[in-house]
Amino acid sequence: MSSTHLDSSALEKLISAAVAAPSMHNTQPWRFRFDTDSATVEIHAGAEWQLPQEDPQGRALHISAGAALFNLRVAVTHLGWKPITRLLPDPHHPALLATARICPRTTPHTRHGADLYAAIWHRHSSRFPFTNQPVPEHLLHELAEAAHSEGITLAVAGPDETARLLQITAEAERRNHIDAARGAESRRWSNRGRGEDTGIPFTALGPQDAFEQLPMRDFSARRSQQSAPARPFERTPLLVSLSTGHDRRTDWLRAGQALERVLLVATAHGLRTSLLHQALEWSDLRDALRSAASQFDHVQMLLRLGYGPEGSSTPRRSPRLFLDLDGSTSQADQR
Repeated sequence: MSSTHLDSSALEKLISAAVAAPSMHNTQPWRFRFDTDSATVEIHAGAEWQLPQEDPQGRALHISAGAALFNLRVAVTHLGWKPITRLLPDPHHPALLATARICPRTTPHTRHGADLYAAIWHRHSSRFPFTNQPVPEHLLHELAEAAHSEGITLAVAGPDETARLLQITAEAERRNHIDAARGAESRRWSNRGRGEDTGIPFTALGPQDAFEQLPMRDFSARRSQQSAPARPFERTPLLVSLSTGHDRRTDWLRAGQALERVLLVATAHGLRTSLLHQALEWSDLRDALRSAASQFDHVQMLLRLGYGPEGSSTPRRSPRLFLDLDGSTSQADQR
């Protein structure tokens, strides 16, 4: 496709790919506007889907928007065009997080490497036990390169560092259980999964670790056997962290793009992934996640990688519910 004229079918494919990105508690906190004159897709923050208790600064929201932007880039390239992106393009409208102008492609090459479009539809978190099958070193290097190409550092945790990160995550999970406001917010989004198109459905929640070594999030915030049955998880989980040198909104958006690129590359190679986000929701514990070798970096995400069950996908709202075609995005959304 050499023209940048998008018909409704192509545009729906682009937005469908974007909203397949992960978001905290599957809130899907975004809105899209398509400017027909400039062939530009805008990504706006959906204020009504924010998490004031667990994500008061909106860092996780920005990471989700960055992941949606990366999926949009992949889909634009897959359909034969070239995306030109800008982060936080308008200081007067801080809720406008990113834009992607769709241009004719003049070269068959793409900085995404292999086409990751198919992986968009297969990627989802697996909150179930993984096997002890090791992940090949060459694949870990490829994941590190995927993050580096987006300007983000991926670090593989060794045994001692893994134990330290799990201990910090366990403390965050303990705090989440005793914080009434956060627990209510978490339960609200897990309960929304009953037949709805947002939140985490109960079929995707997964069990708790019977070894009590791997602190998987208990969305019920009650840690009862009824709400979170126990199963033995892998004894030596493989953890990687994604970090940035600064901690600005643009860094969060770049981290989201790197996160999604890593997740899609992992998915293309048959790896399962899950996010250990609990410690990132507490400022002191997030600081503690820094390794001794990178004391000035800012950890943006902690990932668990391995081989195992596919897990269950989480629902998505229809892309038409996210999209504004006529430029009528409300001033409330733009502020």
